[in-house]
Amino acid sequence: MKILFISLGCDKNLSDSEEMLGLLTARGHEIVDDETCAEAIIINTCCFINDAKEESVETILEMAEYRKTGPCRALIVTGCMAQRYKQEILDEIPEVDAILGTTSYGDIVKALEEADAGNHFQEFRDINELPNTEGGRVLTTGGHFGYLKIAEGCDKHCTYCIIPSLRGKYRSVPMERLLAQAADMAEKGVKELILVAQETTLYGKDLYGEKSLHILLKKLCEIRGIRWIRILYCYPEEIYDEMIQVMKEEKKICHYLDLPIQHASDRILKRMGRRTTRAQLEEIVEKLRAEIPDIVLRTTLISGFPGETEEDHQELLEFVNEMEFDRLGVFAYSAEEDTPAASMEEQVPQEIREARRDEIMELQQEISLDIGNDRIGSEVMVMIEGKVSGESAYVGRTYGDAPKVDGYIFVQTGELLMTGDFARVRITGALEYDLIGELADEYTE
Repeated sequence: MKILFISLGCDKNLSDSEEMLGLLTARGHEIVDDETCAEAIIINTCCFINDAKEESVETILEMAEYRKTGPCRALIVTGCMAQRYKQEILDEIPEVDAILGTTSYGDIVKALEEADAGNHFQEFRDINELPNTEGGRVLTTGGHFGYLKIAEGCDKHCTYCIIPSLRGKYRSVPMERLLAQAADMAEKGVKELILVAQETTLYGKDLYGEKSLHILLKKLCEIRGIRWIRILYCYPEEIYDEMIQVMKEEKKICHYLDLPIQHASDRILKRMGRRTTRAQLEEIVEKLRAEIPDIVLRTTLISGFPGETEEDHQELLEFVNEMEFDRLGVFAYSAEEDTPAASMEEQVPQEIREARRDEIMELQQEISLDIGNDRIGSEVMVMIEGKVSGESAYVGRTYGDAPKVDGYIFVQTGELLMTGDFARVRITGALEYDLIGELADEYTE
């Protein structure tokens, strides 16, 4: 069958989508990008925050029209929204033929076959099972970088987050399975391996009795073809000495960490169910920068959490100003059904949530520009992402830039470069979030 596959939401969802694509193509199905000719449409949904939920609903409704009027014989919904709103989807969108929960995506081929045969199909396995497709994987990121999901679920139970009830308890993927998958990705041309999970820093504790991310990292560094290894979603309180030491020793590991901090007011952190104080966060950041002086730190924050006062907001601004994070994103708080935070008193009006978000981001723009200006004149290795249309320039990323969420460096050159190439670049200018550069005299390794 000709299949249109739509993956929404985060990179962890994308990893699931690529697993499903591998199962489908192994059965001889063809993946297309045109809904008007698709004989089946599969949507891997997200509902982490309200905007993501709305996007998922709109996409399902839009594709349902092709199920009614086009050649489409099967409309399948998977992922977080399917897990959370199964009955609503079945009741309100009769065009949906099959629905799979978050741990059931290994049944995608069976779901497709049942739907094509005219049967309604649904599968919702225990959310504390570890999905295992035992198949190949179709990379959708362009081939030069890819996401390796090292764990499922989360045990933190932050008061604003629905993920534990959709994805289950924290469970690590066995190391041998990850190493085999990473080796396969390297054979397919992946040069940058990006480790993701709801939380990467706890990897292995459930399987091996202790945190084992440092062991996994050392083994991944042995895989030929991998040039960069990047770690996302590191809860600050779980960062440990062996992990830092491996980052210092292994040249392939990018000096980059993504730390979801969320706030700096102790009062708000406690209401969020977070396990750190402002003083502890400052200590962790100070330690990372002392141990790895060129480390790039990214964080995410939530503005307008229930009960957040102007004083709390000002404390967060002060924290951002003092910490000078290299990369920072802010979400205006989104009240999610069935979370403790949604029923808390003192809900902050939406316009105030957004105004506070914008104020933090304006400050971060100034910080980011200052950091960029300080780097002018230095040289850095860059992974080329593609050519700028109509110009003698390329767009790339430094070790300090994760794809999709961070900035770029624009490299001016008349040389011929290819996507996935590495080149040494001299930084010549800075924008608010991006850099400008030119090839260094000795730009190849």
